[in-house]
Order: sequence, then structure tokens, then C-alpha cells
Amino acid sequence: MNNRDNMQDHKFQRKAIQVKEAQARVMQYAKVLGIEEVPLSQSCGRYLAEPVNAPNPFPAFNRSGMDGYAVIAADTQECNAENPVWLEVIDNIPCGAVPSADLTPGTAARIMTGAQVPEGADAVVMIEITESRDRDGKTFVLLRKPQLAGSNITPRGFELKEGQLVLPAGRLIAAGDIAVLAAFGIPLVKVHRRPKIAIFATGSELLAVDEPLQPGKVRNSNSPMLEALVREAGGEAVMLGAIADDLELARSKVQMALETHDLVITTGGVSVGDYDIMGDLVREKTGEMLFNKVTMRPGSVTTAAVRGGKLLLALSGNPGACFVGFQLFARPVISLMLGAAQPLLPEWTAFMGADYTKVNNYTRFVRARLEIRDGSIYAYPAGIDESSVMVTIKDSDCLIIVPPEARGLAAGDQVKILKLPGEIIG
Repeated sequence: MNNRDNMQDHKFQRKAIQVKEAQARVMQYAKVLGIEEVPLSQSCGRYLAEPVNAPNPFPAFNRSGMDGYAVIAADTQECNAENPVWLEVIDNIPCGAVPSADLTPGTAARIMTGAQVPEGADAVVMIEITESRDRDGKTFVLLRKPQLAGSNITPRGFELKEGQLVLPAGRLIAAGDIAVLAAFGIPLVKVHRRPKIAIFATGSELLAVDEPLQPGKVRNSNSPMLEALVREAGGEAVMLGAIADDLELARSKVQMALETHDLVITTGGVSVGDYDIMGDLVREKTGEMLFNKVTMRPGSVTTAAVRGGKLLLALSGNPGACFVGFQLFARPVISLMLGAAQPLLPEWTAFMGADYTKVNNYTRFVRARLEIRDGSIYAYPAGIDESSVMVTIKDSDCLIIVPPEARGLAAGDQVKILKLPGEIIG
């Protein structure tokens, strides 16, 4: 009996493990990659490799909240409409300028929004409630209403104290983070290197996207989908094309990919048929198999193995199962390699927008679109969510988690969902 015959005998001897256990097994091999510095303008969408602490208070000075006059509040306490107070204007402070004089009792300074408040001043009066007059070569401002100390002034360090944590390590940098980093004068940002992810599909039935259809053939839609998903997750996708159902070719291609990439993802060839070569390859004794069956639908045949410390993730060739498998297993691995603090998809609570009657022995992850009505989130399961169905992927905002003990779900039932990345489509 040859090696292939031996592997064939073991194809049906698969031990299914729970999804969370499968996630834990692959995630333990997700090593955080090295640190690199990138320009601030290129850091959006990257994960911070180190925490950022405030190098100085923010704002760095007492800042005016409006156009008006900086005053000493005590000078205004006795004034009213019948008994106004006149203050001598001794300075004019545009935004970006440094005050040229400190305030003393009886004086004021013209000031613009965002400008540095002079020493001695403890309030800013809006210009609309003042009057000004020139007399004997001096300018005076009239006030008819008492002012409270601290009015219209943002004090030094109001937003952040010096040394205070601004951004934690593992944070996904967004536009607001860019603003903060820029405000603190950080032109280079330390982030984790993007993982290089090798992608290839198996199957003699596959055609390239630009090839005309042929009898019995299908175009390879999984590889472009995986390329987009890898980029969406923050990785660098390296496309290695498709290979025919040839075990020797697959073995050499996988080995080369593992040697030069951080993660290898394949699609197809993980079932139990005569030509499911990825399943055969993983069962070989050249590495450690983490699992080759998961208690989930779709994608129960999702398989993972480790060779030379590198992770090989073999996803189903069925588009729906490939998509779900990536979200549950590949995405968290990539996120951890990038240094993400929260690698798993966020779990939300929603209401069923329609009935779902399918019954399963395994936990099912149903593609669904979300709709917000009256402040509540409703999940509408895809009309067709079979493993082989591809077109409903484009309309999916989330995955409804249907546990095996659920004997169908009715509209209005409360359910757990995994929110997929991106905006809500519905």
C-alpha cells in the first residue's frame, strides 16, 4: 500500500474541535512582527507598536476660547449696566503670538481665539459685549457685566497632562489619532511590520479571472477575495496563483511559500475527496497538524498546520466557507501579527429581522445584513447561505451565530452576531 493509500484510509478519521479552541490553536502561532517607523502620513490603518505618552501638556499654554479681551476677573466684580468699568488695553495678541506684557489690575489685552492668554489674566470677555474707546493715545475697553474667573479660557494641560498616556500600544491608528500625534510633533510613528501573506488556490477546475468560461470549469474567485480580505486586515497579500490537483506540486509550492512568507493561506483541497490534496498534504508527518475539522458551518473542513514555526491555514474551496473561515481564523492571526490589542471580530447583540429555520448539529455562522431601526440592530439572514454560495458575501455586514441547540430562530429573537469590518451596508 503506497503513501497515498494510507492517507486515503485516514481521510474520514477527523476529530472536530470547537471554534474557540481552533482559534486559540492558530493564534498561539501568531507572532507579533518587528517594529518599523513610518511617516505620520502613512501610519493610518497601522497598529501602534509602542505606547505614546504626552511629551508636554496639551494645550501647552492657557488658551483663549474666543475673540475678545483677556482680563482680571476681580476688576469686573462691581460693574453693571449703570456702573461700567473701563480697562486700559495694553497688548494685542493674535493667534500664534506671545503676549508682550503681563496684566496688572485695571488692564486688559485684545486677544484672538486660540491665542496664549497673558500672565495675570484669568478670564476672556467676548468682544460682542464690550465697547472700546481711544483717549490720549491709549485704548480702553468698557465692560458692563461681571466675569467669572476661568471664563472662556482652556487651561494648560486641560486635555492631557505631561507624561499621560495618549495612545496605547496595539491601537489601530485612525484619523483622530493622526491629529493627536501631529499635535505632539511626532513625525515618525512606530508600528509593527505588515505580515506577508502567501495565497494560492488548488483545483484543476479553476480558471483565471480573465479566461473565458469552459465546460466544467469555474473562475477562481476565492483568491481575489482573499487578497482583498488580507489587505483589509492590514497584511500584504502575495498572490501565488492556482495549482492543479498535484500533491508534489502543492508540497513544493507550500514549502517555498512558508520559507519566504509569514503566513500561508490556501483555498480548496481540504475535503475528503480523491483530489483534496491540501488535506493529504497536512496529514503528512512533516509538520504539526493543529486541526482538520471544526464544529462549524460553513467550513467544517477548515484545516491548520505548522511547519518550521510557520502557520499554514487551508480554507475550504467553497466561497461562503472560505469567507467565513478567513474571518474566524486568518483575520485574528493577521491582527495579532500586527500587534492588535483586540484581534477577534467584535461580538454584538442584535434582533433577528426574519425567520431562520435551518437546523444544524454544529454552530452555524450565517451571513447577514444589518439594519438599524428605532435605535435597535436587526440582522437579516441571507436568503441563500449555503457553503458554495458566493453572491451573498457582498451583502454581508455580520455573521449570525446560530448554536447547535437552537432549533430555528424567529424574527424578533435576540441573537449574538460577529460584526464584520466596514460600514453597515443596509
